Amino acid sequence: MALALLPVRVVESRSWRCSLTSLALLAVLVTNAWGDGAPRTTYLRRQLERARRRIHHVVIIMQENRSFDSYFGTFPGADGIPMQNGVPAVCVPDLERSQCARPFHDPSDSNRGGPHTMSDAILDVDGGRMDGFVIQQERGFPVCAGPADPTCSGGPDVMGYHDEREIPNYWAYARHYVLQDHMFEPDASWSLPSHLFTVSGWSATCTRPGDPSSCTNDDETVPVPGPKTHYDWTDLTYLLHQHGVSWGYYLSAGTEPDCENDEAVCPSHPQSPSVPSIWNPLPDFTTVKQDGQEGNIQLVANFVAAAREGTIPAVSWIVPSFDVSEHPPASISVGERYVTSLINAIMQGPAWESTVIFLTWDDWGGFYDHVVPPVVDQNGYGLRVPGLVISPHARRHHIDHQMLSFDAYLKFIEDVFLGGQRLDPATDGRPDPRPDVRENAAPLGDLLFDLRFTHGKRPPLALSTERRSTIAERLPDS
Repeated sequence: MALALLPVRVVESRSWRCSLTSLALLAVLVTNAWGDGAPRTTYLRRQLERARRRIHHVVIIMQENRSFDSYFGTFPGADGIPMQNGVPAVCVPDLERSQCARPFHDPSDSNRGGPHTMSDAILDVDGGRMDGFVIQQERGFPVCAGPADPTCSGGPDVMGYHDEREIPNYWAYARHYVLQDHMFEPDASWSLPSHLFTVSGWSATCTRPGDPSSCTNDDETVPVPGPKTHYDWTDLTYLLHQHGVSWGYYLSAGTEPDCENDEAVCPSHPQSPSVPSIWNPLPDFTTVKQDGQEGNIQLVANFVAAAREGTIPAVSWIVPSFDVSEHPPASISVGERYVTSLINAIMQGPAWESTVIFLTWDDWGGFYDHVVPPVVDQNGYGLRVPGLVISPHARRHHIDHQMLSFDAYLKFIEDVFLGGQRLDPATDGRPDPRPDVRENAAPLGDLLFDLRFTHGKRPPLALSTERRSTIAERLPDS
């Protein structure tokens, strides 16, 4: 078996340069080993042929503000929190207390989190040392709204991690289907750019309405959706419309789950299908208006009804309201029950056998993660977030170590539904000046490796959505 290192560009620290090179080598070893004896390219071609026959629906469920280590840092077999004799081996500076802080099990159902702007990402990573999380959290909360503000309680919790005692359903999905332990936010910034990348592979500011050539790269100060905002570069819905592929973008009724100015604490703002917000940017895309597809942006209740009837579109994005988002200080358990209800609806409906669900979180939310993000271009990647693949065609109890980002979702959809057409200014018929074609990034893995079509279909795993008792009542800490 021939081996080739994936080209990964990194900066400064020799130790984490070696770490990323090893990760790239591991990804090549693993993906070659997944084949059926055929070379990688042949295996992928066969996988794609099978996927085009059997996958008719892709559902992307996006939650809010969790790092991989904060949810799966102790999951068996995953690249989790470094441990020595069962004790976290890392300790990051805590300047306010003149000490260092280690990762700790956090049974709380509500967290504080930390600021998560581009500058916070840079300082959290700290040149590859991955030790700025507590310092940034302490700097991010100079004033609290009052004693009842849950962001004011306790000490720094960005080093806290949860496990199956707090998020049993997420861990059950990971055990039964696929857990991705090197899924990175596509950009090193906050929620709005992340959501823009999710639907378009880019984040930009445009000066002339309707003119994609007027857009310039902007991963931090991109205009917030609103009456005067226009996103004029090309997004995935444009390609889907050109190819006659159905899509839907679904929102939970309520308030948007993050701050419009990327701060950690702010007043709530309502969101609805007709009102653009940082989790609902599509109404401000020129392509959506020109194609007359604003009606594809709907409430999530419509998705649930369609799932029960087996009429969900080929491509669905689902974003939450604050109450069910898991965005600090929202309840983790409420968010998990909401996600479980969506997945149950799909599993119990006629479309389950031809569906693949991708579940992820839009950014790291200031929470600790120990893996240094790879650098693929001027925008990212950002910090690591959890990723799950749930499908009757998903591998069983599998941990995917490939290097991934949300760009892999675009790549998968384009390969399965669009004949491999990319959001590429040279070929998509609507050129914009994006710096690169993210789906073609050399280090990016392929989600086809997370599926298996030759061993029969996996049965659905419908899980409980009942409210659970407190951690202390259920299980002892260990």
